[in-house]
Amino acid sequence: MRSTNTTSRLELKGHQIIIFGLPRFDSKIESTNYTTAKLLARENTVYYVENPFTVRDYFKLRNSSEYQSRKRYFSPTGTDLIDTDIPNLKVIIPPILLSINFLPENIFFRAALHWNEFLIRRKLKGIIRAHRIENFIYINSFNFHYPGLADGLDPLLKIYHCLDPMVLPFNRKHGIISEKILVKNSDLVICSSRQLYNEKKKENPNSYFVANAADIRHSSKALNPELAILPVIAKIKKPVIGYFGAIERRIDYDLLKAVIEINPEKSFVFVGPVSPDFVPEWFNTASNVFFTGPVAYDDMPAVIKGFDVALIPFKKDEVSSSIFPLKLFEYLGAGKPVVAIDFNPDLKEFTGDAVVFCSDPETFSQAIHNALATDSGQLREERIGIASENTWESRVDAMADIIERHLQSKS
Repeated sequence: MRSTNTTSRLELKGHQIIIFGLPRFDSKIESTNYTTAKLLARENTVYYVENPFTVRDYFKLRNSSEYQSRKRYFSPTGTDLIDTDIPNLKVIIPPILLSINFLPENIFFRAALHWNEFLIRRKLKGIIRAHRIENFIYINSFNFHYPGLADGLDPLLKIYHCLDPMVLPFNRKHGIISEKILVKNSDLVICSSRQLYNEKKKENPNSYFVANAADIRHSSKALNPELAILPVIAKIKKPVIGYFGAIERRIDYDLLKAVIEINPEKSFVFVGPVSPDFVPEWFNTASNVFFTGPVAYDDMPAVIKGFDVALIPFKKDEVSSSIFPLKLFEYLGAGKPVVAIDFNPDLKEFTGDAVVFCSDPETFSQAIHNALATDSGQLREERIGIASENTWESRVDAMADIIERHLQSKS
């Protein structure tokens, strides 16, 4: 594997970078894509192109604040940028595009896709001219829906930042083919898990593994003795065994059912949006299971502070084996003991003995019991230390080093 551990770091400094990301810039959920843009903007000028609105989005969201804050920027020939609270980071709003994902995978879909890419590209070219963006680096940050956007923009480097496996049918319908195009045509590919790296290096030898991380400055607010536990958590009987995140397909409900039945005296709390199609009925009737619904990311420290043990109960399958969950280091940054299913063998490398990875309900249940019985100030400090080694700053520095080395070798 190509290593990201080099004897000396190279600084990526003074460049202009266009990042085409999948999330919207004002999303309430933390994203790797936008966090990467913010951190690269420490030493570079970064233009974040957010995922375009489609005609379908327009009719669905035209009365929303999300649409209203963007409507003056949708012009296909406009060159205005949105300023952010980071001086070197600007946001570009693409034009409204045709809704085409419903089409079957054929030449008609690809023709429609090329038209959508042309509309974005034309606007980007106008902005590049108006704002004198020269010799820029182009990063497609997991927006595989538009694999050919950089064609004709002539960047110094074309980079694909691959962050997750494709699971949802909406993404897989055309995304599998589109991502192959993107990987093949990129100068380098940076993957957030070793399994993704192993897959992509077969298609592009200039592939690297740089793991996900977390913003522990936020989660570590849970260590503040003056921070109150969020009321919806504080009212639940202790000990609280908690999970913060989406309650959906990836969770191993069969294992959890056995663990929950073994531990009737413990409260199992799930904080986040629920996908009812995946949650078994027994979850809704168990007396020691609690759902809070979605909680704002700003309140995450006040939630985790109320956990006695934090969980990552993802099932073991081909999808989960390539997941590097942000919540792992957020939990550790808050000093909390973490019990997880051994869904991704890579995680052990980054967490040492700070996290217990389990393969069955009995060991999972015993790990929770041990965490409650042995937690201490020393163990909390060790967890915080592990989290401090896995920050976004360190990961983006590793990415920047890879990019700068490729720039130097190319020049």
